[in-house]
Amino acid sequence: MTLTPTRAILTDAVATGRAVGAFNVLHLETAEALVRAAESTGLPVILQISENAIRYHGGFEPIARATLAVAEASTAAVAVHLDHAEDAELALLAIDHGFGSVMYDGAKLDFADNVETTRRVVAHAATTGVLVEAELGEIGGKDGAHAPGVRTDPAEAAQFVAETGVGALAVAVGSSHAMTERVAALDLDLIARLRSAVPVPLVLHGSSGVPDETIVAGIRAGLVKINVSTHLNAQFTGAIRRFLDEHPTVVDSRKYLAAGRDAIEAEAARLLRLFAGKDPNG
Repeated sequence: MTLTPTRAILTDAVATGRAVGAFNVLHLETAEALVRAAESTGLPVILQISENAIRYHGGFEPIARATLAVAEASTAAVAVHLDHAEDAELALLAIDHGFGSVMYDGAKLDFADNVETTRRVVAHAATTGVLVEAELGEIGGKDGAHAPGVRTDPAEAAQFVAETGVGALAVAVGSSHAMTERVAALDLDLIARLRSAVPVPLVLHGSSGVPDETIVAGIRAGLVKINVSTHLNAQFTGAIRRFLDEHPTVVDSRKYLAAGRDAIEAEAARLLRLFAGKDPNG
């Protein structure tokens, strides 16, 4: 199949009252596992490459080309997305390389500067129909959105979307990045108010720290794109640890990486079904 535009996946999710999984790619094994999960469930998936992952691989081209190739070879509906690019030039590069969407993250800027730079990215993306996601409110990894009072304001969000023309908005509603325990509480009332105020799909970052039942409630309240990274990383690492404990003499890295890949595939499939309102256990 050819790549599926992110906009098409999100539009369909909104129309059917469900959400879609957007899972981070750290390396080739991750991408392979995620498309297999989409194929086995018959559900769409968004593969995300973060600015951090690009730095890890020494540049944009290696991980971008690999992920695009895996997505294009899949029989499932797969979109490729640039996640958390604080460098606007990187967002423009991803647009030019055929990504279905990019997230320009200007949340650390003041409102006016965030609007100005986001508008520049949106204008470039509009020439090819690429969706731009932006962030308003702090979704941190160290305290961040768990700090008292750090939330996205609905009125400010509506103004930001109107002034920038973004196609999706990441909002701070109680989650935080890099959590290894699923104990975060989402502000469901705020999500509902944001849904009423903002005419574009709402995105939850930092969902690894949110329990299943709370994510489902958040989807019912208005969340459409659910980002997951740390939780799947834990599945990958845990499977490798178990494999090496059981096979202490193994030296072929493909064997234990395959165990990690299988673990991600199983959990990603479960999450895709959960977000789509289906039985997560198949």
